[in-house]
Amino acid sequence: MAANAAHEDDQSPPPPFPWATDQRATVHSFEHLIQNRIFSVSGSVQCKRCQQNYEMEFDLREKFLQVANYIFENKGSMHDRAPSVWMNPVLPSCRFCQQENSVKPVMAEKKKNINWLFLLLGQMLGCCTLGQLKYFCKHTKNHRTGAKDRVLYLTYLALCKQVDPNGPFEYRE
Repeated sequence: MAANAAHEDDQSPPPPFPWATDQRATVHSFEHLIQNRIFSVSGSVQCKRCQQNYEMEFDLREKFLQVANYIFENKGSMHDRAPSVWMNPVLPSCRFCQQENSVKPVMAEKKKNINWLFLLLGQMLGCCTLGQLKYFCKHTKNHRTGAKDRVLYLTYLALCKQVDPNGPFEYRE
């Protein structure tokens, strides 16, 4: 029975989102998403002030270009560490109470169900715990030891590489 349970654990779970693949911590490429008419990515959020839960949506092209351009312009000065803007992201304003910097992503209880692309597009990967970021790096075969700023940096680069395999998102160890 235990051998069978271990075998089931090795199998890929069904994708938790249309933009996710059946591989853990892996999202589809931009090209695949556009071909499949996925132009926006949504996720659950909660206001820290009024506690309202709701769905938020990001435009795939616009938000990915923001992240990609930031990396392109700043990668040389990051020294393989996430900048403070990623470590302590400015959160969106609440659509209900209008409180600024108050809407945080709702994290899935199970790491395999984390909405990685939503967090990338909202530049909210810094809301993840070190354990969640290490989970991502484990399943994308990235180095996962070190401080949170290093693991967060690797997560941003790896996710961008998944979305745009030909982009300037190489990491050198």
